[in-house]
Amino acid sequence: MNKKIFALAIAGLVATGVTSAAPASFVNKTILHAWSWSFNTIAQNMRTIADAGYDFVQTSPANTCFVGEGGGMALMSKPGDEVMGKWYYYYQPTDWKIGNYMLGSRDDFKAMCDSARHYGVKVLVDVLPNHVAIDHTAVKESLDSAVGGHENLFHANGLTEIRDYNDRYQCTTGQMGGLPDVNTENPDFQHYYLQYVNDVISCGASGFRYDTAKHIGLPSDPLDAKSTRNNFWEVAMGREPVKGLSLCVPRDSLFIYGEILQDKYVKEEEYAGYMDMCASQYGYVLRNALNKHDFYADSLRDWHHLVAPDHLVTWVESHDNYCNAHESAGMDDALIRMGWVFITSRKDGCPLFFSRPMGSTRDNYWGKNRIGERGNDEFFHPEVVAANHFRKAMAGQPEAISATADGRVIEVARGKKGASIINISTDKVKMKVATSLPDGTYRDKVYHKKFKVKRGILSGKVEPLHSYILTR
Repeated sequence: MNKKIFALAIAGLVATGVTSAAPASFVNKTILHAWSWSFNTIAQNMRTIADAGYDFVQTSPANTCFVGEGGGMALMSKPGDEVMGKWYYYYQPTDWKIGNYMLGSRDDFKAMCDSARHYGVKVLVDVLPNHVAIDHTAVKESLDSAVGGHENLFHANGLTEIRDYNDRYQCTTGQMGGLPDVNTENPDFQHYYLQYVNDVISCGASGFRYDTAKHIGLPSDPLDAKSTRNNFWEVAMGREPVKGLSLCVPRDSLFIYGEILQDKYVKEEEYAGYMDMCASQYGYVLRNALNKHDFYADSLRDWHHLVAPDHLVTWVESHDNYCNAHESAGMDDALIRMGWVFITSRKDGCPLFFSRPMGSTRDNYWGKNRIGERGNDEFFHPEVVAANHFRKAMAGQPEAISATADGRVIEVARGKKGASIINISTDKVKMKVATSLPDGTYRDKVYHKKFKVKRGILSGKVEPLHSYILTR
């Protein structure tokens, strides 16, 4: 094998993508996705979340939702289980009020936000105005009444299943996976939904994740027969009032990003005018390189997105990757952790850490299989914590990425101030890699292992699937 050192310098990576409307103040932040944790559970763990270095905690949907399988609290039950239930019922709205049987009441939500404020953590809330429950007869009378009757809740095309997700008319007006498509352009709906948003903010939330955002039309998209303007995003982002009601705080005080999964004909540039968005393709290529234990297996230098990288939410895995097709669920926790250290050490993006279920294994993805409980310990693993704090300490420093010739070990150097070393292989490695760190001896923050830099070459011994944080 060629023993020369490959240095992939990406110092001061120039963003050539489209700039988002979101404020730059949210750069260098990290998000903990407290997936399926109850509001009380999040509150009880807020100090740990803060100490671990997270800036935001993202909740699952807080709105009134469909009560499935008798209100059972299993993450994913199967016939014959003692406790029934499915995690995705909270993605089936029946009203736009805070509180549901899965995560807790409005009082619980507010107490969680109060706890977050006390510890200096901000709260993001998952929202999904695009659809209602599959059983749309379960929609509450208050929502039906607010829009002038049940029939006014949906697009004219709203009960027709999407057949071609690259057809923007179908994508933004049609039923997705059996979920009826809401007429988000109806001003009566916008007014009712915006009251919910403002109530969430008044309780203490600082931003939102918009689920299925690419299914809500943009001004340039085709109109549904019931609509005269595609102006949902104008209202939701506070650019115009609806029936005298506006977003209750300035838009630039909120962190808002959309689940705009990359595909053909998705209008990323236009969505970027309203919000940040997730880097779904980057997650895919990162997992590919991790699974092959080879940095060179995919193009990790490129963010694979048209939007500037400082306006992207990055991840190794999302809850959809883990839960739906189990695309990432077979990956070891340690391998996921190596990916987290990598993206968190980088200059751009806003990394999101998905909290896997407590007790989950690669043979049992659901672990203890209970909604409301805390996830496993990985979110505060010492390497994760060290990477989170490293990100803050390196704010403003340029990045340079290098890898060993065989791609097993990656270095993310941040100017002359610090570097992370990530062994994505299952082998012990005696490594040498190009670095921007000054000559000298360094000890990492977690294991106190010694590394040396001499004449621009960083050397040391690294354990399988371990990461190391070096600072001057």
